[in-house]
Amino acid sequence: MFTATAAVLATGLLLAGCASDDSGTDAGADSGGTESTDDSGSGDAATGKVGVILPDTKSSARWETADAKYLAEAFDAAGVEYDIQNAQGDKTQFQTIADQMITSGVNVLMIVNLDSGSGKAVLSKAQSQGIATIDYDRLTLGGGADYYVSFDNTAVGTLQGEGLEKCLTDAGKDTANIAYLNGSPTDNNATLFKQGAEEALKAKEDAGDYTRVADQAVPDWDNQQAGTIFEQMFTDNGGKIDGVLAANDGLGNAAIAILKKNGVNGSVPVTGQDATDQGLQNILAGDQCMTVYKAVKQEADAASALAVGLAQGEDVSDQATGTVTDTETSEDVASVLLVPQAITFDNVKDVIADGYTTKENVCTAELADKCEEAGIS
Repeated sequence: MFTATAAVLATGLLLAGCASDDSGTDAGADSGGTESTDDSGSGDAATGKVGVILPDTKSSARWETADAKYLAEAFDAAGVEYDIQNAQGDKTQFQTIADQMITSGVNVLMIVNLDSGSGKAVLSKAQSQGIATIDYDRLTLGGGADYYVSFDNTAVGTLQGEGLEKCLTDAGKDTANIAYLNGSPTDNNATLFKQGAEEALKAKEDAGDYTRVADQAVPDWDNQQAGTIFEQMFTDNGGKIDGVLAANDGLGNAAIAILKKNGVNGSVPVTGQDATDQGLQNILAGDQCMTVYKAVKQEADAASALAVGLAQGEDVSDQATGTVTDTETSEDVASVLLVPQAITFDNVKDVIADGYTTKENVCTAELADKCEEAGIS
């Protein structure tokens, strides 16, 4: 685990020294990427090329619906050539994409690792070629990336723990059996989420008010496995689970499916993260207690600002004024850490107002009355 020693809210970071020309985008390579080449009519082609490797489309919908889009928009606006691809959860493909990008001449490589081991190998190869490196969203332990851009992930877990406690209190449950459904054991973020949640619930657990009756990680954030794991938790405890600390909306929904199967959905608070359409719908329906909204556009804008500056040889030290400590090397990594937001029924509308999703995506016919009650317009 690492501890954030400083954090900066990077909302509104400007792209330094960016060209104003628009670039065309084309369908990417086999793994589903986007590529852009500066076609500026001014004759002053932008310098540098940025490669981005996203992890999958299975662990969270955000990688497909938000990050790739926002990063591409930022690079297009800057007039910088880029290549964004998704490894689809395959470590071999991750390495292949990195090799292709290095060969193609990227001078900045941004990755969301699948695990620290394979991520470290990619970063090491890029660094040996003089390529600037950025860890995006997940820190690669031992990887030595030049920069790290993410949300304060310990704070994410804190919001989840605090949210679960509030929902249990609001439901009149002063004592409760808690099940932890954690993220992938190979994802350092999952470690931090759990750390934050445990700290938030420590007083209740120490006092004996809350009892942790189950605690298990879900390999690769796999929602299907999460359902199997949670069903076993539920069975092992004779159905006596009063709250579920689920690390993201996908895992939360897997737990909710089992609670529905047993006719207790809505009476057992479940947490989440990512403010997915499904997660927001579960909150509106009363099946999910809360989620954590991480404004991905802020994260993508902060990372793209760093990448563009590095690609064009600029000094970007003023953008990453925070640090996190890599617990494997004990080295500090220059970082931008953004501030997450807890989302409950009362402020679901904030996610839509922010443009992250739309009323049409969230407010199905079955949820029309709930959407109106929640002030979604």
